[in-house]
Amino acid sequence: MRFYLIICFLLIFPVDIFSQNPSVPPEKPKLIIGIVISEMRYDYINRYWDKFSEGGFKRLVNGGTYCKNTHHDYLISEPGEGFASIATGAYPDVHGIVSDYWYDRLRDKVSFCISDDNVNTVGGPYEAGKYSPKALMSSSLSDQARVAAQFKPRVISISLDPRAAVLSGGRSANAAYWFDSEKGNWITSSYYLDSLPSWVNDFNAKNFPELYLQRLWEPVNPLETYTESMPDDNKYESGFSGKKTFPYDLNKMSLIKKNQRNYDLLRYTPYGNSLTKDFAIASIVNEGLGTGASTDWLQLGFSASGYMGSKFSSASVEIEDTYLRLDKDLEHFLNFVDQQIGMKNVLIYLTSDNAMADDPAFLTDQGMPSGYFNYNSAMSLLGTYLNLIYGKGDWVKFYYAQQIYLNRDLIENSKLSLSEFQSVVAAFMIQFEGVSNTLTATNLMTNNYTRGFFEKIQKSYNQKRSGDVLLHLSPGWTEKGVEKQYASAFRYDTHVPLIWYGWKIGRSSIFRPVSVTDIMPTIAVFLDIPRSGSIEGNLIKELF
Repeated sequence: MRFYLIICFLLIFPVDIFSQNPSVPPEKPKLIIGIVISEMRYDYINRYWDKFSEGGFKRLVNGGTYCKNTHHDYLISEPGEGFASIATGAYPDVHGIVSDYWYDRLRDKVSFCISDDNVNTVGGPYEAGKYSPKALMSSSLSDQARVAAQFKPRVISISLDPRAAVLSGGRSANAAYWFDSEKGNWITSSYYLDSLPSWVNDFNAKNFPELYLQRLWEPVNPLETYTESMPDDNKYESGFSGKKTFPYDLNKMSLIKKNQRNYDLLRYTPYGNSLTKDFAIASIVNEGLGTGASTDWLQLGFSASGYMGSKFSSASVEIEDTYLRLDKDLEHFLNFVDQQIGMKNVLIYLTSDNAMADDPAFLTDQGMPSGYFNYNSAMSLLGTYLNLIYGKGDWVKFYYAQQIYLNRDLIENSKLSLSEFQSVVAAFMIQFEGVSNTLTATNLMTNNYTRGFFEKIQKSYNQKRSGDVLLHLSPGWTEKGVEKQYASAFRYDTHVPLIWYGWKIGRSSIFRPVSVTDIMPTIAVFLDIPRSGSIEGNLIKELF
């Protein structure tokens, strides 16, 4: 009779019984942590695998689901587009962040993707925090989650890079924090808060940047073991004012004068990631993330590797050392999250805003097709050519990220056809060495491309913000005079890692093509919330 009563009780009250089991994940995660590592190439995990600890990248890969064929499948993969595409599940043609900068035709000015003159800096200098997500034309999934739960979920976004903090947090984040290199503090803008919370002021008062910049940056392992990288002294790096070999005396390099430091240097060292990890832990504790009835969000951007890409090559010892140190930071962070909240309650995804390309000079020396596209010279020649055909005039307004913005007012006043003018420019630009394809805005608006590079170019095109003519450079080519190559649809620039871990995620690998825009629609199903109409990505069904 006793056995019979127990069976009846279990059949009547199964949910209550199993909800008490500490090993069973809840119906929905209590906290979602989105980790975006700037410029992390897919092959870095395999390249440095033997040197990683068991608790960092290896823990995520061995215990989670690894999407091994994940791409940013659009043309211009600058950081702004990457962060926005991941957060919204949409492409630049919809979310509107077509590049880090674009020409605003109505205002006749160049706009930065997160600039907002109507907000004020909170906690820092005047110009350091005049940022907001107002340029985002679509909502993020965290926005949708807050609306669906009557704004009860907490959303915090953190990164050294204000682009990552602002765009990853969406339009309704409770707070977004980024690093002020003048004072070495974490700051925000009046879009989010009127004043910094007391815990942020307390964290800033501890002056961790000062402690990190007093260090001597040496390789974490013996230098001779960095066999996955080029020699420490090579010609493909600029380093810090010509200093490009270990060790780096950060104390001496950052000290401007007595009691005054150049905190900006911290962005270009692995300790910038360590500081970000420290602040993320403080935010979880002080904001009580993962302790409420609704699913909270922490958007975490490790941006030091992205900044370092302007000074060191993709195969440098400095980059390798940065990832080995980041691995240790991840181990510390994951252990904290597990102890503080319990990994069964936390859903983690890790990816990158774009991949880091190889230096064209290095590729050329290896006999591979590559080179530099001198856009300044090309624009000068284009201007001369247009003057010969249409008469003297300022026909080109702006060039940025392989986009040519024409002077539409002058073209209209000259009673010229805009579409024909665009075609003339496209035909002229295709003649330059290193230019693989050209497409006009008219072509992109009147045709529907469903495959190849033209489809990827179309996903990057927004009618209000994109240029009149878009260029696509040949494999291995980059723009001369810019620090990095972003505007490429080739796989070496678009292939990034995507790892899912925690909560109900099983251990597996997915080899089919996946887009970074697939992250948010998948989480929407996990949380059982409506998908925004702007989401263009697809469900990663294998995760279910």
